[in-house]
Amino acid sequence: MPKYGVKMAQRPGRIEMASYIDQSLGAGETVILRAHFHWLYLFYAWGVFLLPLFVLIGLYIHAGTTILNWSNPSTWLILLVALWLLLGAITFVQMMVRKWTTELGITSHRFVERYGLFTLRSNEIALPNIEGVKVRQSFLGRIFGFGTVQIEGTGVDSVTTPHIADPVGFVRAIQTAKEHLAAL
Repeated sequence: MPKYGVKMAQRPGRIEMASYIDQSLGAGETVILRAHFHWLYLFYAWGVFLLPLFVLIGLYIHAGTTILNWSNPSTWLILLVALWLLLGAITFVQMMVRKWTTELGITSHRFVERYGLFTLRSNEIALPNIEGVKVRQSFLGRIFGFGTVQIEGTGVDSVTTPHIADPVGFVRAIQTAKEHLAAL
């Protein structure tokens, strides 16, 4: 296994089925780095769901027995928060499905992105065809170490990753893999 100066992102103690990236490896091709979602992505997903839930529980306790009194403003407020909870639940499910079904990785020959629950969509760009790589980090992204990476290939190919942990390390893995491939 070649050394690229980066450590592989693995989750200790977790047995996983063969991923799309592992199944699509060619002869002599190795996985260099797998990107993963930042922990704040999970925090945000749970927050979008739990915050309206706690507010709804608090309003329900506060309203007491007058919850079904339509002339009571608390009843209307509870309905609005219930709608907020429904939207939060939908957002939570969307975010978690995206997290569970997205694979991002760098192999010794290409960049691979795979996503989709019922349908499979993949983007693959050969390392020699990568022309430019851009990292986008907000102020909080710089503080907490997350951001997006836009990979531009020859022609019209351009792939933007979701918010991943350590986008600078991901770009470093792309560059070192390209240098190693060019040296062969």
